[in-house]
Amino acid sequence: MNGVVCAPMYLEAAAVRVPGMRVVHTGMGPRRSAEAVVRLGDTPVVVAGIGGGVAHGVRPGDLVVATEIDGPDGPVPLKSAPLLAAALRRLGLTVHTGPVASSDALVDGAERNRFAARGALAVDMESAQFAAVPGPLAVVRAIVDTRDHPLWRPGTLRRGITGLRSLRAAAPALREWCSAVDQGEILLASPRSFCAGVDRAIEIVERALERYGAPVYVRRQIVHNAHVVRRLERMGAVFVREVDEVPAGATTVLAAHGVAPAVRQEAAAKDLRVIDATCPLVTKVHNEVRRYSSRGDTVLLIGHADHEEVEGTVGEAPGQVLVVEDASAAAHVQVADPEKVAYAMQTTLAVDEADEIASVLRGRFPAMAAPRRDDICYATTNRQRAVRAVAEKADVVLVVGSANSSNSKRLVEVSRRHGAPAHLIDDVSEVDMRWLAGARRIGITAGASAPPHLVEELTQCLAGLGRTSVRDSQVADEDVRFTLPREVG
Repeated sequence: MNGVVCAPMYLEAAAVRVPGMRVVHTGMGPRRSAEAVVRLGDTPVVVAGIGGGVAHGVRPGDLVVATEIDGPDGPVPLKSAPLLAAALRRLGLTVHTGPVASSDALVDGAERNRFAARGALAVDMESAQFAAVPGPLAVVRAIVDTRDHPLWRPGTLRRGITGLRSLRAAAPALREWCSAVDQGEILLASPRSFCAGVDRAIEIVERALERYGAPVYVRRQIVHNAHVVRRLERMGAVFVREVDEVPAGATTVLAAHGVAPAVRQEAAAKDLRVIDATCPLVTKVHNEVRRYSSRGDTVLLIGHADHEEVEGTVGEAPGQVLVVEDASAAAHVQVADPEKVAYAMQTTLAVDEADEIASVLRGRFPAMAAPRRDDICYATTNRQRAVRAVAEKADVVLVVGSANSSNSKRLVEVSRRHGAPAHLIDDVSEVDMRWLAGARRIGITAGASAPPHLVEELTQCLAGLGRTSVRDSQVADEDVRFTLPREVG
């Protein structure tokens, strides 16, 4: 079910026509647009043409992607707008998203103010008729005239050429949209998004701000997610690399990934009010390393050496902890005494890879001590099981999470190992619609540090491309809660 581009004027149709995309010249004005809608039936449509800007900040040559248009019973939302806008921005175009209104005639002068007062960014003469399209719909307008550059003034011809050039440049993104629209379903992996440790860490910062006031300093990112960090920054949190950047005596939160004892000592030397947001499951690994090292064992820490959790864990016994990153390293690591060896794990590893590494180590060191319970946290395990179940059925999997989130990256790897192309995205703006061409079943999950609302936004956007059926694929229930530190409890 490929889409079609509808252009009201011949010059607009010529501007956007590229190989591999059907373009229909519908004719200008409401009547011709209504006739085109009837002819097209249930074909997905992206309306592309020039338009007038009515809001401040919208300039000639800019593109406006409609988030809603006028309908017979009120505004009609166009849910795929963020995906199309992102594709246009990747082409280097200036893009605004917001309402596009329709008029029966060309708009200029005081009429612009009337449409601006309604919240519109741009106005055209055709979009409202396309609200009757039963399937996926998008609207893109290249701005020619604005309140600062009126329609009936010298320069309109030049601005018209600029607008058509913008349409021409937008054509590859329009083709991506037309290829991505299709009927199908969304498979939601469950559990997904926040785990108990992340919930706890975020709540600690929020409560610290309420109790002690801004600023509250946070060493490193409280959790590995850009959206969470930005929201807490707006509330008054200040994120620093090390505690030596924090003013003496200030309130300081240690992030969920844990820290080495040396960091706590430095904080004490500066008389900081320290609130520890370390995940209790990470604290468990720190305790294991202290116990093993105190009896003289070499501790083989399965994990990624550059991850903050591993850095903090190694700091418990720097001379006795060796990081083992993969099976090859496990096959070659050397220890002082093969009879005095133990292992621990980073909590956010891929379960199957971690088991493989541990198996190699057990084969080489039969006397090696192991944790009484698995170090990989329940949330990591559950999310990997859930995405595995989805990947076995999906044509493509989208994993919501930031690039520095270890558990999110592992979800991508697990998906790929189980047959589905998978992509890590921070939010809908990073979805490449070319991934979706031909994908009838789209799997979605989110790392343990990714906010749930990002999944909801993504699901809505994909519904705008025709994937309106949503199925929850649940493999486990989670009811874990961790208590808060006494400083904010």
